[in-house]
Amino acid sequence: MKALLQRVSQAQVDVDGHCIGNIEAGIVLLLGVDKGDDKSKVEQLLHKVLRYRLFADADGKMNLNVQQAGGSLLIVSQFTLSADTRKGLRPGFSSAAPPDVGEALYDYFVQQASAQIEVATGQFGANMQVSLTNDGPVTFMLEV
Repeated sequence: MKALLQRVSQAQVDVDGHCIGNIEAGIVLLLGVDKGDDKSKVEQLLHKVLRYRLFADADGKMNLNVQQAGGSLLIVSQFTLSADTRKGLRPGFSSAAPPDVGEALYDYFVQQASAQIEVATGQFGANMQVSLTNDGPVTFMLEV
């Protein structure tokens, strides 16, 4: 399971020209689900995401997590994070979870996160337009 985290000052996701999710300061979390991922991986990754220190404290050091900074999460399914790009010029997706498994684990991640922090989401499997202002820029890839 992979999560690309981007610290943002604002972000939104649109589907068919309509905003379906937006946040102010917080994290845009692009979530990739791989074959073999399960609920325990969701819980491990969410634990790490919520505790990862990528927000500045009073001294300007990245010592605060998203909850300490009063931020939100915009969680977007990102099938392409599971791509194998090691060979050639075309990504392979054989390591990605099947869509039904990916959607179930994405939904579980959103459910578990929503119990702990303010969450907005994209729409699984949709063609989405994600716009954001990356603050820093600060971007991290987390894997479990």
